[in-house]
Amino acid sequence: MPGPGGNGAVTRSTLRQQIADALRDEVLAGRLQPGQEFTVKEIADQYGVSATPVREALVDLSAQGLLEADQHRGFRVHEYSYEDFRGIIEARGLVIEGMFQALDNGHRGYRDLDDPRTAAAVAGVRRRGEEAQRAAAAGDVTVLIGYDLRFWRELSTLFGNAYLTDFLHRLRVQSWVCTVQHLRRLTDLRGSLWSGHTELVDALAERDTKAARSILAAYNSDMLALIERLAAG
Repeated sequence: MPGPGGNGAVTRSTLRQQIADALRDEVLAGRLQPGQEFTVKEIADQYGVSATPVREALVDLSAQGLLEADQHRGFRVHEYSYEDFRGIIEARGLVIEGMFQALDNGHRGYRDLDDPRTAAAVAGVRRRGEEAQRAAAAGDVTVLIGYDLRFWRELSTLFGNAYLTDFLHRLRVQSWVCTVQHLRRLTDLRGSLWSGHTELVDALAERDTKAARSILAAYNSDMLALIERLAAG
């Protein structure tokens, strides 16, 4: 039976993650703007918690590239440039290409769609894709981000490599932080956001990596062109 110290550690760890998730959502929602500064005390007061889990959460977000730590002034939201976005897209593409190569080589992820567990997982990913598509069609960035992140996390989980899943998730979050500051300047995003989620799932379910690569190449090209235009003002 765990002692009091163990329970306290679990509670603090959970609170740390909750604060990190809440602040990440604040950045993605645009309520914390690029370059905005704040202190541990300000966040602790805002959430009504002690400074320790807040400091730990902020350090975690700094390690993920969403915040920058300043020894004397606290923390600030990281400001990504268009070149940063290009680099993230390139890194993201290399990770996803590794997934496609694993599928080409018969990796266990999509090996047997007759397996009920695999089929159920693919169906779940597709449902996330459908929700993401609806949000994209409606121009609802906040809802789209949530479903898009879940879509890619669940899709990458199918390939059985937790390190790949975590790394891709981090890149997806960073790419959304890069783009959301620009996308929220547009008053009407209907039809402007990527909605090829189910097409991608269907292509991978058919083991058609050529089609999957084509879908993602078009997606990356369109997003780079859109963000370049918006960043240029």
